[in-house]
Amino acid sequence: MTLTVAYLPDRLAFSTYDVFTTLRFSGNPLAIVHGADGLSPASMQTIAREFNLSETIFVQTPDDPSHSAKVRIFFPTAEIPFAGHPTIGCAIDLATKAHPSGDFDVTITLEEQAGLVPVRVQRAGNHLSAEFQAPVVPFPAHDGVVPDIETLADAVGLAPSQIGFGLHAPGVFEGGPRFMYVPVADLDALAQSQPQEPAWSKAIALGAVDNAYLYTKTPDGFQARMFSPTAGIPEDPATGSASAILAAQLLASGALSDGDTSLTLVQGVEMGRPSQIGFRAMATEGALQSVHISGSAILISDGHIALP
Repeated sequence: MTLTVAYLPDRLAFSTYDVFTTLRFSGNPLAIVHGADGLSPASMQTIAREFNLSETIFVQTPDDPSHSAKVRIFFPTAEIPFAGHPTIGCAIDLATKAHPSGDFDVTITLEEQAGLVPVRVQRAGNHLSAEFQAPVVPFPAHDGVVPDIETLADAVGLAPSQIGFGLHAPGVFEGGPRFMYVPVADLDALAQSQPQEPAWSKAIALGAVDNAYLYTKTPDGFQARMFSPTAGIPEDPATGSASAILAAQLLASGALSDGDTSLTLVQGVEMGRPSQIGFRAMATEGALQSVHISGSAILISDGHIALP
């Protein structure tokens, strides 16, 4: 007997990718929903909540036909203007659909709420990679309150002596999304960190954020963890937007010199989903000029999802 599955008009095609990795079932999972022109924001939010990944991206017809796509990006709980791993994953997906075989080097231009984001996508053999320039530079310091060391330490389950290293002190910066950056002393402190109530809610309220991005030094760059439980993301395996805006935190900490700085950001290790993020920043006379984020992605699944 032959089983035939009919896909009805009330369904949309989707793909899932693992992003910032070359290995399946690591990195940061992403859902990409195609043909989303007819979806209301409420329907997109419902679908994002159904996937229940850190982000879901919806692909629409671009406003400018010279661009590749217009996209909307959603947490399980809210829409956001820009995010890094959906940008990387969606650009790789669109490029591979347009070039199903052979090597290529193309630019995918995405219309995001934070602005226009050109993404260079390359395939050489079996290796796929993409790089985008952050759509918002410079990244302003948020004018809220950066919590004191004791409050932050309580919020992430560490001792005050484990917060900060060298010239790195906590800060809050914004570039579309807003992140609270918390440097910690070493990899042991990073591994110990977990949001702790009620101090967590107090700290994020003071910072007027819904997250904390913890990081520490490694030989090749930095290792990080990003917690955002109030946004429906207990921990994120890779956060491209936070990695881009980290440039402002690093500049404030004296970690970026004039000229080009390239380094590697590792995230998701403690979750068992290691991610590798390429970071490149240009500074001139102590001011950021550009920030680029790069990474790979690998296809996990294709399918169809019913409309809400």
